[in-house]
Amino acid sequence: MSEEQTVSLVDVLQEDEELEEEASAVLAGSDSDHCSYPQGYVKRQALYACSTCTPKGGQAAGVCLACSYKCHEGHNLFELYTKRNFRCDCGNGKFVDAPCKLFHDKDDVNSLNKYSHNFFGEYCTCRRPYPDPEDQVEDEMIQCVLCEDWLHGRHLGCEVPDCVELQEMICESCMNANEFLWSYATQLAVPGQALESEVAKEKGTDAVADEAGEPSSKRSRPEDGVEPTCKLKELEAAGVKRARSGAVFWPSGWRSKLCRCHTCQVRLTEGGLSFLTDESDTVLAYENKGKREEGRAPAHDPLMSALDNLNRVQQLEIIHGYNDMKSELKDFLQRFASEGKVVTSEDIRQFFERQQSRKRRQADGRFHCA
Repeated sequence: MSEEQTVSLVDVLQEDEELEEEASAVLAGSDSDHCSYPQGYVKRQALYACSTCTPKGGQAAGVCLACSYKCHEGHNLFELYTKRNFRCDCGNGKFVDAPCKLFHDKDDVNSLNKYSHNFFGEYCTCRRPYPDPEDQVEDEMIQCVLCEDWLHGRHLGCEVPDCVELQEMICESCMNANEFLWSYATQLAVPGQALESEVAKEKGTDAVADEAGEPSSKRSRPEDGVEPTCKLKELEAAGVKRARSGAVFWPSGWRSKLCRCHTCQVRLTEGGLSFLTDESDTVLAYENKGKREEGRAPAHDPLMSALDNLNRVQQLEIIHGYNDMKSELKDFLQRFASEGKVVTSEDIRQFFERQQSRKRRQADGRFHCA
């Protein structure tokens, strides 16, 4: 008979802390009390789609964090994580007899919003839901920088590199729709696919590395109002080729190395990709901002709401006792974790019995001393 797999309470608490940190990173950058509509097309925010109000077969719509709480409580919501340049649709013409409770004066349609199958709970090229009850394969979902769809790692057509959370991914479809990105990929992308070079056959690998390496800052720096040399043209002239298949992963900071010449800026603008020159547009930058704001915000503790009717001395006694108990519980659980033991309900019961016994002894001591 095989042993039943057990999980310690410490593991549960640690996992809970990680989930809270992840949620804070995504949600702290969004307002949970006020509809984001008055802000216009928000640079990046947490979004949700309500299949109760806008079912599949109808018009796609997205609602902000506050509206998901206040206007769609109890509804069937799809979590869309974050998307860029989106204006809250809640209560507009796409919602029949379901006005927004937080902001009433809205246009019928937000014409600049972009929608995809994500808004109906479908993801990836396989267009499956997430989580997928029929999929028994554990696989990470990764978001494309351009189309912002979420794709399974096994459907990217390439190997998923290590430290993927610090990188950005552009799916194969978006790469092929913007072919100039393949030229950047020869130099800037995370290594993983073999490079081929016609120049290498004649000049050798070292010569190609010199030509395809990062363009000289002297050549690319504008002087006396002269248009800088186009980095993209330099890469194309180097003759380095990359297999044009599969998704491409890009390391942190790759956006700063994109060419800023006039021609390239026009190309990005016309293709709706001008956000690529904005490093603060990244999801990582958004998450880090959310973590900083969460760190500055006063921590919410349910105990505090019960202290309003107590005097100052009583408040301090309860707060100190509560903090002491949390600290002692953490130490208690840490001993089990260090010894690799599983915490049982009996262990927890004994811990609190010892706490109560100690408190009674302290109270008796104070009484006798008085």
